[in-house]
Amino acid sequence: MGPEGDNGVDLRAQGGREGSLEQFMTYEDYLDSQISSTDKYYLEDESLARQLVELGYRGSGETLKREEFEARKKAERDRHSQKKSAPKMLASASKDLNGFPFLQALANREELVRNGKLTSIIFIRDKTNKGQGQEVSGYIDFAHRLKTENFEPYFDRKKKLMPKPTDLSYYNWETHTSTSNSTPNFQVIADNEAGLLFKNKRDRKVINVDPKANPGDNSTRTEIQTDEYLQVVIYDHMTRRKS
Repeated sequence: MGPEGDNGVDLRAQGGREGSLEQFMTYEDYLDSQISSTDKYYLEDESLARQLVELGYRGSGETLKREEFEARKKAERDRHSQKKSAPKMLASASKDLNGFPFLQALANREELVRNGKLTSIIFIRDKTNKGQGQEVSGYIDFAHRLKTENFEPYFDRKKKLMPKPTDLSYYNWETHTSTSNSTPNFQVIADNEAGLLFKNKRDRKVINVDPKANPGDNSTRTEIQTDEYLQVVIYDHMTRRKS
């Protein structure tokens, strides 16, 4: 039998010395791929057919030995493992954010937020439709948005980050529409005398967003001076697992 199987497929491309072996779970699967239905009919013995392929009497004539097959399979697994463990490129990487202090502040936090060492709540107040629309405000869980959205358009300034009704908190000052939603990182505590609070789900610490109050343990409040929005405040919380 030549290098082509019954369907005219070049078996060398399916897993010879140059092709990928991903489709073959075992060495036996690899050998079977080079056995034609004609071989099976005349030989009537699966193990004998495999031996003939391994010895080069059937198949492409360039069959890998078991040791070579296992070595290449291991190399492929190692490559896949390296790809999975390789750090993801930051959305803010290589972006020119000169003159955009809010975006620069987000870029400074992105890596820490992505790896879970920091959680940040972003308060934004601004008008929709490039300043001509309705005034809205809201609190955004930065980590949650990073996981559910592609942030490159924001750092490229093709899109403007704005509060949504699906964020931690949202308020439309003209329609008086108000929503609040817990996220994987924060629980919203809305009905209390202290005003709006956010409890970090990892260490159970509470972040107080009242500008006149202390933001809480391991938390800081930073007002961003920027022309990009009417008002921007970032509440950073260094997360610590509850012991």
